[in-house]
Amino acid sequence: MAKVKHTTITPKAPVKIQKRPVKNTRVRTNRNKKTSGEQRRNNCPLKIIPLGGLCEIGKNMTAFEYGNDMIIVDCGMAFPEESMPGVDCVIQDYTYIRENAGKLRAVVLTHGHEDHIGGLPYFCREFQCPIYGGKLTVELVRHKLMENGISLSGINLEAHRNGDRVKIGNAFEVEFIRVNHSIADSYALAIRTPVGTVVHSGDYKVDYTPINGKPIDLQRFGEIGKEGVLLFMCESTNVEIEGNSPSERHVGEAFQRLFKDAAGRIIVATFSSHVHRMQQIITAAEKYNRHVCLSGRSMLNVFKVANSLGYIDMDPGTLIDISNIDQYRDDEIVILTTGSQAEPMSALSRMAYASHKAVEIRHGDTVIISADPIPGNEKPIYRVINELYRLGATVIYHSLEDVHVSGHAYRNEIKLLHSLIKPRYVMPVHGEYRMLYLHKMLAESLGTPEENIFVMNNGDVLSLTSDSAHLIESVPASAVLIDGKGAADIGSKILSDRRHLGEDGVVSIGLVVDAKKGTLLAPPEINSIGFVFEDEKYDIHREIAIKVASTLPRSDIASAVNKNSYKEQIRGLCFSKTRKRPMVIFNVIEM
Repeated sequence: MAKVKHTTITPKAPVKIQKRPVKNTRVRTNRNKKTSGEQRRNNCPLKIIPLGGLCEIGKNMTAFEYGNDMIIVDCGMAFPEESMPGVDCVIQDYTYIRENAGKLRAVVLTHGHEDHIGGLPYFCREFQCPIYGGKLTVELVRHKLMENGISLSGINLEAHRNGDRVKIGNAFEVEFIRVNHSIADSYALAIRTPVGTVVHSGDYKVDYTPINGKPIDLQRFGEIGKEGVLLFMCESTNVEIEGNSPSERHVGEAFQRLFKDAAGRIIVATFSSHVHRMQQIITAAEKYNRHVCLSGRSMLNVFKVANSLGYIDMDPGTLIDISNIDQYRDDEIVILTTGSQAEPMSALSRMAYASHKAVEIRHGDTVIISADPIPGNEKPIYRVINELYRLGATVIYHSLEDVHVSGHAYRNEIKLLHSLIKPRYVMPVHGEYRMLYLHKMLAESLGTPEENIFVMNNGDVLSLTSDSAHLIESVPASAVLIDGKGAADIGSKILSDRRHLGEDGVVSIGLVVDAKKGTLLAPPEINSIGFVFEDEKYDIHREIAIKVASTLPRSDIASAVNKNSYKEQIRGLCFSKTRKRPMVIFNVIEM
């Protein structure tokens, strides 16, 4: 995780983006059309600036800048780490975009997962520009912005299909290329610029038997490779895994087997945006005469959008409200829920800790966690699994059954796209540093010279011309931690204080002081939270009170206790007794 910024971002009024003379429009033209020779002779370099998604998982965002035009590919968020108490999500630093807002022409989205669209409510509070993506992606964004109170006035949301081209500003033309992933309407992008074509893979896999839709458009990748590709930006998530990723249909087969054998209620936790997985769960439920109910706000929202677009094939009578599950036998129920990553307030976590208003886990329930842990998120997931077992449920997860397949390409699939595209330069994206480095080694094994491969950090600027590529500078790209709905950075001091409170607790010392003389009128009152065990409190509180009373000055007490040196004396006493250094707060009442 990148170092957290120390500054605070003050939300601004939306920046209205000036339109360029060339209108942004849907273009369906001859696929072999190339950038004009006049544009190629232009000496202006193309700048590629990743602001998130490198050396980490999540918050994907990359700026492409040429002259007076700039486009953004994806605007995602990341889950907070355990070391970030109270943080809701992590987004990118928008400083560079803010400084170049007059160049911003559009945001182009590869697909609708949160790590690619989750930052848009914060982004759109400050910037207004057209947003392009697949049909499901655009509708998910529309719903997300409305839900967060973002006005759609001035934001043109435009859906595109495989093969569509969009002319953006004077410098960019973006073509959507169908790929397979764990959400419908996922696309790679061929970004044509005056210096050459950049292919951005988005998140993808090669699935020859997808649940709905068509397989990845490998033919088009081959055609673009023959036209010539200057730079290939390819995802690296599963570069460590040899072979080919299994088809999503393997999960459907596992669901069929598990649903057949389950005697009681079935509770399936998966990512709410995984529409293909949602369909397979519904199909298995209908086969074994079970009704499906949905739990979790995001699950309900995505189902509503996907169903309205025709991505869900189900009998209308299959879906029931979760408040009515007690009207059916246990063997007639499937609960489709959020919480596969053990998010603290998710539906599955509330079930595990007996705080869900409609579902109480009991003996005979089968809980299926149909997702792999996001790296770094393993501990909270296994805590939830432990609690589910404790309540009497049978828990099935990927370590025990094939209830999940990845939506990301394995090594052979990455090799396939490299071989079809034949890029001059390669930039591994979407992954932690080891993944990017292993991707670099893979590209070298396929014949790309080492000096033509760029393993970068967020904020690095890659300058490209038609015959050169090199890193030129870095721009601000620290992680911005979001607490609540405001687009303001928490700041490292607040985060440090939260960790301090969580580890050592707080001691509150109440003093009643003579307002005129500045002398103590009553013995100090000591209280603490998270500092010592109950059976130790009386003795330690008494010693702190004696220490405070004996060391206070004879006058001007209010001034003395606010000095760090005096607070350190009290912390020193606490440390000598407990090996903890709690936060010390003085409450002075003058009478």
